[in-house]
Amino acid sequence: MGDDFFQRAELHVPPKQAVTMRLDADVLSWFKEQGQGYQTRINKLLRAYMLAHQRRRP
Repeated sequence: MGDDFFQRAELHVPPKQAVTMRLDADVLSWFKEQGQGYQTRINKLLRAYMLAHQRRRP
């Protein structure tokens, strides 16, 4: 792909929404121990779960 493609390309990222969520303390601690970006990793896992379950629907 040439420079022209990348100059015209647009990045579409789903909007984020702040939420309050109750997680088990040990689960949250484990994710935080993995370092910066733990909320993004939790989001990716939830998205993977969502997509897996969407595919199962008839």
